[in-house]
Amino acid sequence: MLAFTGSRLDRADHVRADPERLAGYTNWKARLLALDGLMPSLDYEGRLAWGTLADADEDAELVFLGLDDGKACFAAVPPKGDASPRMANPQLWSLMATLQPDDLALYGGARSIVDWHARHRFCAQCGGDTRLAKGGWQRDCTVCGASHFPRTDPVTIMLVEYDGKLMLGRGLGWPEGAFSALAGFVEPGESIEEGVAREVLEESGVKVRDVSYIASQPWPFPSQLMIGCHSYTDDDALTIDETEMAEINWYTRDEVKASLAGEGPFRAPPTHAIAHHLMHWWIHK
Repeated sequence: MLAFTGSRLDRADHVRADPERLAGYTNWKARLLALDGLMPSLDYEGRLAWGTLADADEDAELVFLGLDDGKACFAAVPPKGDASPRMANPQLWSLMATLQPDDLALYGGARSIVDWHARHRFCAQCGGDTRLAKGGWQRDCTVCGASHFPRTDPVTIMLVEYDGKLMLGRGLGWPEGAFSALAGFVEPGESIEEGVAREVLEESGVKVRDVSYIASQPWPFPSQLMIGCHSYTDDDALTIDETEMAEINWYTRDEVKASLAGEGPFRAPPTHAIAHHLMHWWIHK
């Protein structure tokens, strides 16, 4: 199972879309996810810590996360958000690495939504104040009435294959020896396949064909959907974009397999990253 997938919550749109019904779940049975800003808090068993709605600040905005065994789960919007990448906060990943998969998925979803609220308190249309609506899955402007919705940014992350070898790259600022699949945001007006082709061409100078989908992973830093793909090329000549990439190389199946085992020519992505799973898929396909 990919990290951040497999949440046990029922998102219960029929509840969050009905203010009266949602109010009926705002009672002593409701649970409040314990967060320190955007950091997870753990209980004595190492699971996500929960409190009651009485633990929330009086003026806190509460986001309805969903139902867990019939109990409503909420999270409070923190004073400020955090759009920095995961690598900027090693303490955060150290905590998340200890979580059970279902807790990690729940935390990832909660982090994404409350972070979005913290960074979107003003209307992008008129600059007016916005307020939480639909249980926290919408914000409405108090001035012009515009509605705003939580944002998820699609990112393609792709394997490129040539003659039994795999293209992998090291981004600028990455540790020496750390390689992963190329990745980039899908731009307005693009299909996933077009995004894959453009990003690979921009970063490596390689033209790809036969793009296919493999798997996807939500990535809450701050809120992306990683779309894993595979493609082929008929030419392995590289023209590296040095404004984004430090290195790009081609690796055989044996080299990729050895690296995933910690004994190869490069440092493979960690197990929580979809790139790690894409490489495993490739060596067994």
